[in-house]
Amino acid sequence: MLNEKGFPCGPLKIVEVCNARYASEVIQQDIRAALMLPCPITVYTRNVKTFISALLPTSMAQFLPHAAIQSIVETVEGHVRKILDEAKG
Repeated sequence: MLNEKGFPCGPLKIVEVCNARYASEVIQQDIRAALMLPCPITVYTRNVKTFISALLPTSMAQFLPHAAIQSIVETVEGHVRKILDEAKG
């Protein structure tokens, strides 16, 4: 989209992952968590090297310390880390 609008940023893909059950649990604890959903994973190339990265779900708990979502986001983060590890091969 950025390239189409005249803002070249090179090869970049944003993949959004979401598990409805976990998303629902987090939102029930604090609706503001919806601002951080779904979890983005980016794949991009710089200087002919490909990178994969993600905003780890546990960062949600840091932004919403009173939401009691730590155990949920830790579980989700385990899944996201597995995706990252498998993608890196």
